[in-house]
Amino acid sequence: MTILVRYASVVAMLLLLLGCATGPKYSEVAASLPKIASEKGRIYFYRVSVIGGAYQPDISVNQNRVGSAKPKGVFYQDLAPGNYIVTTSMAQGKEVSLNLAAGEEKYVRLAYRFGFNVFPELVDNDTGRQEIQDLSFTQP
Repeated sequence: MTILVRYASVVAMLLLLLGCATGPKYSEVAASLPKIASEKGRIYFYRVSVIGGAYQPDISVNQNRVGSAKPKGVFYQDLAPGNYIVTTSMAQGKEVSLNLAAGEEKYVRLAYRFGFNVFPELVDNDTGRQEIQDLSFTQP
């Protein structure tokens, strides 16, 4: 029985690691990223948790796919000013509505909840900036 438990633990760890985003940390590339164009705003999408890492649903903005919710990953999308609805393919009815202004940044955390739910949460800019620093930059 002990060997079976060890084997299961190793398999679980490998699956967890395979599901995590790879690439340089956001903090390492942030200074080299292009500035927001004057006629656009920027939305950062990120997922801090590895729990439920096997589930990496599509992220959509106004029903257009922009990326996927990779554990420990962050990416951004530059968009024209306007009203947007952010959803995931596993949000089960939960969505985020936001208004994006020119030159503005918004941060959308992708949270996992048991029951196969990965849904968007709008967070304040200070929280978002802090939480993305150690995540892998995964620009699609």
